[in-house]
Amino acid sequence: MLRFLVIGINDNPQPTFTDEVKRVIDGGKVFSGGLRHHEIVGNILPDGAQWIDITVPLSDVYRQYRDVDDKIIIFASGDPLFFGFATTLQREFPDVDIKVYPTFNSLQTLAHRIVMSYHDMTIVSLTGRPWNAFDAALIEGRNKIGILTDRQHTPSAIAERMLHYGYVEYQMYVGEHLGNTEAERVARYSLEEAATTDFSFPNCLIITKNNNSSFQMGLPDNAFAILDGRPKMITKMPIRLLSIQALGLTCGSVLWDIGFCTGSISIEAKRMYPSIDVVAFEIREEGRELMEENTRRFRTPGITTVIGDFMEQDVTTFPQPTSVFIGGHGGKIVQIVARVAQLLPKGGIVVMNSVSEKSRTRFIGACQMFGLSLVSCNSIQLNDYNKIDILKCVKQ
Repeated sequence: MLRFLVIGINDNPQPTFTDEVKRVIDGGKVFSGGLRHHEIVGNILPDGAQWIDITVPLSDVYRQYRDVDDKIIIFASGDPLFFGFATTLQREFPDVDIKVYPTFNSLQTLAHRIVMSYHDMTIVSLTGRPWNAFDAALIEGRNKIGILTDRQHTPSAIAERMLHYGYVEYQMYVGEHLGNTEAERVARYSLEEAATTDFSFPNCLIITKNNNSSFQMGLPDNAFAILDGRPKMITKMPIRLLSIQALGLTCGSVLWDIGFCTGSISIEAKRMYPSIDVVAFEIREEGRELMEENTRRFRTPGITTVIGDFMEQDVTTFPQPTSVFIGGHGGKIVQIVARVAQLLPKGGIVVMNSVSEKSRTRFIGACQMFGLSLVSCNSIQLNDYNKIDILKCVKQ
């Protein structure tokens, strides 16, 4: 019967094991692991041992596993249940018995080397993953972040991203080849130093804040770079906050901001809800530079910017929206509502701010036509500006 025994190891080329793990290895016939793991343990496997390389696509690996009617001993890095291969096995083989023999994971080991407590550390894995969780941790202002890397998300790439978005208040500790008695290196770097350093793989890192930064909700309008020097071409701060409240965002939301102009809605929403996905559309090419400048000013990485006519975009490549804000429509209110209505789930929300009775009527009519119901209309007037109606419709 197929069983998995998963043994955690570090980068030590001469690994040591408990007596129990030694007996497991000595009694094994079929082994598996990555290339690096095979290099480390290959000379201690029993004579005649079969080895299954863990390579992509994993479906080929799983097929080989299913052909085995016996236990498979798998070598994995650190703690196999910490963003590790044992977790992957649980998803793919939910009914197969798994036993784990862990060692310290790489971030634990790095914390031990620099004598730093880690009970209060935010953990982010960038191994084969996008920047989303890391961006969210930065925006949330986490004081101590442990990061698992890969060959694209290197310590230098991470430092460059942090510097680009103004997160200069951190320092970085990098551990390379942890556990390897010959190649291990642990050092502290400024972000500027890390950005220009070549690090060997495998590695991991911990970043810590040198000082506390404050969070401001309700970004001042005059702090934004604006379109062609036109200060009225921005959703004003009080209206912006009310509009974001109407969007009903939660930690799992996907916001589409159609006609973002300065990006104020996208940026404010991402700062308030750092874990959401934001896709921002703008027909004007100038919007690209504005979004780039404003996301840097307000330290808001992770917003996907799309330039061009929304109605001509292939939107199937983007995460599908749960909330949509229509900031600009170019006279295509009906067409835009029709398109997003097809994509929204039940309970999905569309919000538009109207300055005229004509646009108000067209928006409400379009929503009714395509299965959305008006649930609120809040009016607000700021100083000598025109009255704004904040319209919220929900898909039934």
